[in-house]
Amino acid sequence: MPDGGAGHFAQTISWIRKLNPACTIEVLIPDFLGNQDALNTVVDAKPDILNHNTETVPRLYKRVRPDARYDQSMELLRRAHLRKSERLFLTKSGVMAGLGETVDELIETFRDIRATGCDILTVGQYMSPTPKHIPIEKYYSPEEFGTLEREAVAMGFRFVEAGPLVRSSYHAGRHVEKIQHGGQDEANLEASKPYPSPSRNLVHLQMEKRGA
Repeated sequence: MPDGGAGHFAQTISWIRKLNPACTIEVLIPDFLGNQDALNTVVDAKPDILNHNTETVPRLYKRVRPDARYDQSMELLRRAHLRKSERLFLTKSGVMAGLGETVDELIETFRDIRATGCDILTVGQYMSPTPKHIPIEKYYSPEEFGTLEREAVAMGFRFVEAGPLVRSSYHAGRHVEKIQHGGQDEANLEASKPYPSPSRNLVHLQMEKRGA
């Protein structure tokens, strides 16, 4: 697909809007190989949350995401953030822990993601699906995830979800609800804007692509 599937995302969002106008829609998109037009196609369809997962720290990209580039993911998040001046929506990204990174590398990656203007961060434990996949280098304890969450919240993310079982769509509806009420720590985060209230039905659209 020349557009990396952007048109499919847009059409699906459009049909959901027609069938259930009150539904809150989150999309999990690939990097579209840096194609700005493809990103614009998705943003123009007006999702409520635009998610692109960073996945890992820069040092491990060639091993974990051989067909992707860290700087390309950061640029996509930055470009998406710039579109918020036209319409209110949230940007979101996720990182896996346990692939061989250090805590300092994770925290630096959180900073890079936040610097794009990203609103929501998810951090979860990497689990190797099969023996043929990249092995797990470390299991992080709930206490360690708690420390990572506090570090990220202090950076200004509007909401952070960190824990062993956390994935992109983990408690996704609650993220928007919390932001509507000031986020996790209203004193540390910038004032909330009137983002659309989430409906009880939150649709999470995802298209998997190797290296995306």
